[in-house]
Amino acid sequence: MAYDDLRSFLTALEGEGQLLRITDEVLPEPDLAAAANAAGRIGEGAPALYFDNVKGFTDARIALNVHGSWRNHALALGLPAATSVKDQVEEFARRWDDFPVAPERREDAPWRENTQEGADVDLFKVLPLFRLNDGDGGFYLDKAAVVSRDPDDPDHFGKQNVGTYRLEVIGRDRLAIQPVPVHDVALHLKAAESRDEDLPIAITLGNEPVISIVAGMPMGYDRSEYEMAGALRGAPAPIATAPLTGFDVPWGSEVVIEGVIEGRKRQIEGPFGEFTGHYSGGRRMPVVRIDRISYRTNPVFESLYLGMPWTEVDYLVGPNTCVPLLKQLRAEFPEVQAVNAMYTHGLAVIISTAKRYGGFAKAVGMRAMTTRHGLGYVAQVILVDEDVDPFNLPQVMWAMSSKVNPADDVVIIPNLSVVELAPSASPAGITSKMIIDATTPVSPDNRGNFSTPVRDLPETKEWIGRLNALIAAR
Repeated sequence: MAYDDLRSFLTALEGEGQLLRITDEVLPEPDLAAAANAAGRIGEGAPALYFDNVKGFTDARIALNVHGSWRNHALALGLPAATSVKDQVEEFARRWDDFPVAPERREDAPWRENTQEGADVDLFKVLPLFRLNDGDGGFYLDKAAVVSRDPDDPDHFGKQNVGTYRLEVIGRDRLAIQPVPVHDVALHLKAAESRDEDLPIAITLGNEPVISIVAGMPMGYDRSEYEMAGALRGAPAPIATAPLTGFDVPWGSEVVIEGVIEGRKRQIEGPFGEFTGHYSGGRRMPVVRIDRISYRTNPVFESLYLGMPWTEVDYLVGPNTCVPLLKQLRAEFPEVQAVNAMYTHGLAVIISTAKRYGGFAKAVGMRAMTTRHGLGYVAQVILVDEDVDPFNLPQVMWAMSSKVNPADDVVIIPNLSVVELAPSASPAGITSKMIIDATTPVSPDNRGNFSTPVRDLPETKEWIGRLNALIAAR
C-alpha cells in the first residue's frame, strides 16, 4: 500500500513488528544517536525507533531509523517485509519504468494546523534538536526534503527539485545548507546569484517514506521527483501548495519551513559526521533565512543517523542509486545485467555485464564514471561477468581473485571530479578513479586460462527453493 504521511507508515511498521517504542526516559545526547547507531549494528531486520520521553524536552516525539533495515525499506515500497535485497532492487527498476505518474494536489494539508511567521519564527520551539555525533558542529536537519525551482524556468514542473541536503541550525531562524555542486539546488542557487537574487526554498520534515527515497535519488535534471514517487508508490504522490513560496510540497509532511537562501552570503558550516563514515570539516556555506514555519500539532521529528556503514542512510540511498545507474548504462550498453551501487552512495560500484568484444567491460566502467551521478561519486568500479551476482560479495571476490591480472585489468585515471565530502579526495573535489576488470577475457583479448569454468549444476536452482521451503517450515 502507499502511505500518505510519516505517521501512517509508523503505524504500519508497528503492525509488522518493525517499530520499537522506547518509553524509558533518555538523554537527548548521547542516547538518541547512540540508539540509532546501535540499530545499524543489530542486523538487517532492525526496527524503527520512537522516543517520546526525552529529558529536557516537555513534548518531544522523535522517530529514528525509519528506513534503517531491508525489512523497513521493503515495507516503504509496499512489498512484503521479507523481500530480498535483490528482489527489492529488481522491483524498484520495474516501477522506474512506470514514470511519470502525475501527483495528486490536495487541500487541508495537516501541516497547516500551526504557523510561525516573521519575528515569531523559532526552530527551537518547534523541533527537539540534538547532535548526532560527538564531533558535529551543531544541530542538523539531515532527513529533510528541500524544494527549489529553476529561476530561469520556474514554471517547469520537472525542474522543481526535491533533494536531501544537510542543514545546520545556526540560529532560531537561520540554517546553513550544503549545496553539493553536482546537485540541482546548487544549479538553482548559481542561477539566482548570477542575477543577484535570493533563492526561495521550502524545507519539509517528517515525510512519507517514498518521498525520502526519491529525494536522495540521482535523477535527470528535468525529471520530477513527485512523478517518480508516484511510480514507486503505485499511486499518485499527494502534494499541497506551500503558502509563502507557492512551491509544491508533500501533503503529509510534519513540518514545512519556507524562506530563502540568501544570495552571496556564506557562513562556516560543519563539521558533520557524514555518509562517508568520516567527519567533513567546516566550510563556508550558503545561509537560509527562515520566514515561515508551518507544522502539525504535536509534530514528529524524524532524524537520520549517519556514520560507519551500515546505518539508515545506506538502506535509504542504496537501491535508489543502483537503479538510475543501471537504467542509464543499459540504455547504451544493453549487455549490462545488474548494478550494485550500495556502497557510500555509489563511491564504489559493482557492475555485471556481458561483453561484445575484448576491452568492452572497461568501456562500461568508464561510462559509469561519466553518468550524471558518476561525475560526482563513482570513484571505483568493479566489472564482473554476467553470471556473477554483483550483490553476492563472495562471488565478486571470487571474480576479483581468479580473473584479475593487475598489470592489465586495473585502470587508474587521475584528476577526476568527486564530491568534496569524499575523504580520500586530495585536494577536496579531485581524486584518481579506478576500474577493476574482473570479467573473463573474450576475443581478441585471449589472456589467461579460463576455458573450463565450473558451473552450477542444472538442478541447483530447484534445490535452492526446496531447501528454503524446508528451512521456513521448521
